[in-house]
Amino acid sequence: MLINAEMPIPFPRPLVYITYRDKLVELVPYIPNVRSVEVKSRREEKERVYCVNLWHGGGRIPLAVRTVLGEAMLSWTEYATWDESNFTLEWRIETHAFPLAVLCTGKDCFLDNNGTTIIKTKGELRIDPDKIEGLPQPLRGQIASTVENFLEKKIVPNLIQMSEGVHNYLEQTTANRS
Repeated sequence: MLINAEMPIPFPRPLVYITYRDKLVELVPYIPNVRSVEVKSRREEKERVYCVNLWHGGGRIPLAVRTVLGEAMLSWTEYATWDESNFTLEWRIETHAFPLAVLCTGKDCFLDNNGTTIIKTKGELRIDPDKIEGLPQPLRGQIASTVENFLEKKIVPNLIQMSEGVHNYLEQTTANRS
């Protein structure tokens, strides 16, 4: 499955980029489907920042549904490389459910459009049923399809929610400075 999204945020590119990169934990209240984010590591080298973040989803998912899905389906580790020289983010997500079977990678480009920032996300999600461990072979294809359908319905809406959260955060924080 290919991941494609384009989100406008009516704030200058450097501000949007730095907010995404540096204010992640502060953004959580603005992202409905995220319960928390833990910064596991952060390393800066010249114009690049390398981050490992642990995400816990399920913010507005009913508790009964979260219980059925389990914490592993609602948590993931993000490996991010931010390159300020060209305003990009390259990322890889490691799911906690079936980590050997799921490949999810992509790149975000933060583009300037007359003072508005356009974030273009391109990525890929693949699930290899042969790498799903602990299940009989006949069930692996069904599980892979179910997981891919679940993630397909979540990824782009979550990217849009993240952008809306950044927009709302910036509106509130810039208004408070005035």
